[in-house]
Amino acid sequence: MTHQSKAEKTPHHQPIQDLLARGAALLRDAGVENPRREARLLLQHALGLTPEALLGLSSRAEVAAEPFLAWVRRRARHEPFAYITGSKGFWSLDLAVSSASLVPRGDTETLITALLELYPDRNAALSVLDLGTGTGCILLAALAEYRNAWGVGVDINPAAASLAHVNARRCNMADRALVMAGQWAEALNPQTRFDVVFSNPPYIPTTDLAGLMEEVRAHEPVRALDGGQDGLDAYRDLCARLPHLLRDNGVGIFEIGIGQEQDLRAIAAQNGVDVVRVLPDLAGIARCVVLRHGQASTGI
Repeated sequence: MTHQSKAEKTPHHQPIQDLLARGAALLRDAGVENPRREARLLLQHALGLTPEALLGLSSRAEVAAEPFLAWVRRRARHEPFAYITGSKGFWSLDLAVSSASLVPRGDTETLITALLELYPDRNAALSVLDLGTGTGCILLAALAEYRNAWGVGVDINPAAASLAHVNARRCNMADRALVMAGQWAEALNPQTRFDVVFSNPPYIPTTDLAGLMEEVRAHEPVRALDGGQDGLDAYRDLCARLPHLLRDNGVGIFEIGIGQEQDLRAIAAQNGVDVVRVLPDLAGIARCVVLRHGQASTGI
């Protein structure tokens, strides 16, 4: 008696309706929210189709079962969707992503909104520093809006810095974006000053990491999440450095976690830095703080 291999039991091509039903069932059993929608999105990406093109196919049309089924199995283990497809939209950009860095989040776009409010002249030749750049999403979104701007992204993880460089090339900004690996600003010439210093640093208290959703806890890099015992370690370092990084009238634009605004104000004040503006994300949560140094904070 012969036995079929696993590959032989799974036809290379199957009807769309069967694949979607199978994928949705696997995701539903794994507790993934909106399993049918996620299965359809995974099939769309696996086939390299637009949503309209997939909808235009007959539900009985036979398509390749792989890599769709392999991707579904990864998603059923709660691997972030963006890690599976290898890309994520942020602001106006389509960025490569990997497990070397956090997946770009919509909340972080609030930092770009703040920048646009502060500098309405899109022709401004801004100099931009992005500390903890990850995918490079903040830096590259800023450069996309200001065609005469240039910037530097720094990440402690060399693999993340490499990913940001890939994205600079992907977005045709490699001539205006320098990316390097290093601890905050230590890799920079100490005389260099910037108009804008961005950071979306680690800000989750260490004791809260275990309570994060599985997609984040089990798959995204802990170093990019863990903000120390109270979640504020990175801000202490950043606020101490900020006066030495900003040009006259320059601004720091930082992302913060829920409920961290008052603590950050206190840390900033201890370093001669003022929080001069706070912007909420789309959920109304204080998410972005704008900082200036000393007397430069007046009149903003």
